[in-house]
Amino acid sequence: MAISLTKGQKIDLTKGQQGLSKLMVGLGWDPVKKKSFLGFGGGGANIDCDASVLMLDEDGKLRSQRKIIYFGNRESACQSIRHSGDNLTGHGDGDDEQIFVDLKKVPSIVHKLVFVVNIYDADKRHQDFGMIQNAFIRIVDASSNNELVHYNITDNFSGLTTLFAGELYRHGGEWKFSAVGEGTKDISISQVASKYS
Repeated sequence: MAISLTKGQKIDLTKGQQGLSKLMVGLGWDPVKKKSFLGFGGGGANIDCDASVLMLDEDGKLRSQRKIIYFGNRESACQSIRHSGDNLTGHGDGDDEQIFVDLKKVPSIVHKLVFVVNIYDADKRHQDFGMIQNAFIRIVDASSNNELVHYNITDNFSGLTTLFAGELYRHGGEWKFSAVGEGTKDISISQVASKYS
């Protein structure tokens, strides 16, 4: 059974689970349903959220743009991380985008994987995370399909356009997960990446 985390909590992922290597990190969200003028539920606006992962070194630096895995660069050069592809609307149940991680293939120079979701063209479309509900990040053992960790992100992110969902990081020879749940006004993944250059 999955462990439910709250903002700021951390958990040992690999301690006591020696065989754990292949993970699926699922990120999901729903557009807020708008009411029609008669008061009945109408459809929400299409909001194109993009999930990405940044591969940081021991100093918390992103040494190359190739270390950002997203819909435009779907696999890391080391083949340890693979992105499922772009979901343009957020409609439907379950994960909206998935990122697959093989912990055994992550190069030793990489100490942290930062999972980020940003709204594509948020400025032009006048969209922010206040228009999103039911956001979550979850980690699944890809070998057994067992969900290990689930973090429902419940803060109000009105006015914010990027969401830092969670981090996988090395500690004492093991991998841990941290439930971050912080929002920023970064308007693109390149602006996010510039924080780590």
